[in-house]
Amino acid sequence: MIPFQILGGEAQVVQIKLKPQEFVIIRPGAMCFMSGSVEMVNIFMPENEVGMWHWLFGKTITSVVIRNTGSSDGFVGIAAPSLARILPIDLAMFGGEILCQPDAFLCSINDVNVNVAVDPRARNVMGSAEGFLRQKLTGQGLAFIIAGGSVVQKKLDVGEVLTVDVSCIAAVNSTVSVQIKYNGPLRRAVFGGDNMVTATLTGPGIVFIQSLPFQRFSQRIARAVTSPNMRENPKFFVQIAIFFILAYVVIVSSLILTDV
Repeated sequence: MIPFQILGGEAQVVQIKLKPQEFVIIRPGAMCFMSGSVEMVNIFMPENEVGMWHWLFGKTITSVVIRNTGSSDGFVGIAAPSLARILPIDLAMFGGEILCQPDAFLCSINDVNVNVAVDPRARNVMGSAEGFLRQKLTGQGLAFIIAGGSVVQKKLDVGEVLTVDVSCIAAVNSTVSVQIKYNGPLRRAVFGGDNMVTATLTGPGIVFIQSLPFQRFSQRIARAVTSPNMRENPKFFVQIAIFFILAYVVIVSSLILTDV
């Protein structure tokens, strides 16, 4: 087992010690610092580990290999890309497989494969691509994933049921059955609404729940940034109305000229 240390409180960093010729695989842009004997190489992932959905929905298809090429021990610091906590997951203790939220993978040591798991059942497909695009980690190595806010680990017994907001699910065992439930008309769930879509989890297995998903956090920031601008600029809506009026005049004029 390669020694590691998780540093910080909210936006955490995992520091991994590397012996000569040892390496870790990290997501692009996650490297924070490293010792002088450590080198970094950007590589393409094998074809059998890159799902079509990765490319189709703008996901990265590369990984970064951090290797200690020196003759003495080195280290590398890998940072979470947002205000998130880093969770070490020993896949051997989870039956060699675990399902995570999109972009949850941070880095891995030894035997870990990252794949895209898509649930083919139509009722589990949400309006957003993130609803059915999930990361599946397989192997017997050690993986590090990220989760926002505080993280609660729940162990479900056989037949035990737990209802969780979909965005708050950070990771689950592959043995846990996940069913999507719409709390209201489907059109409201597709076009937005807090807590409109929940997941019913049925054990046995383990689920990691995050209190502040990045999507929810970014939406709060966007609302706080845009709302004052709207109040400070009352002409904004007038400008939009004028734009649509001019567009309507141009379209009507073009149709009249075409008939003439």
